[in-house]
Amino acid sequence: MGGAAPYETRYGYSRVVIAGDRALTAGTTALGPVGVLHPGDAYAQARSAFGIALDALAGAGVPADRVVRTRMYVVDPSHADAVSRAHGEVFGTIRPVATLVVVAALLDPAMLVEVELEAYVGERSAPAGAS
Repeated sequence: MGGAAPYETRYGYSRVVIAGDRALTAGTTALGPVGVLHPGDAYAQARSAFGIALDALAGAGVPADRVVRTRMYVVDPSHADAVSRAHGEVFGTIRPVATLVVVAALLDPAMLVEVELEAYVGERSAPAGAS
């Protein structure tokens, strides 16, 4: 299954891959069908990016409470609090390990945050790619 982002098909990657007992998401931004969502709002972009990544996991049969690791990349240190607040609202009861780093830039200058999720899915009979 492909995601909504145009990059998946163009650059040859999957939004989610299940490998053994893990489900991994690709880096996910707040990219919608017509471009970057919520320009200038790191909090809203983080909420959207987490939602897109969680929807992709759900589409692969992995519920949110299986997320064990999150990674957040921000382009400006001043966005750390807003992105962390969004993370807390989404994952506060799950409490995965988390990393937040500041990067020089993302692919589109309007993108303020990118996230990755890793979930534990338990034993499966064989690794399989999802979307």
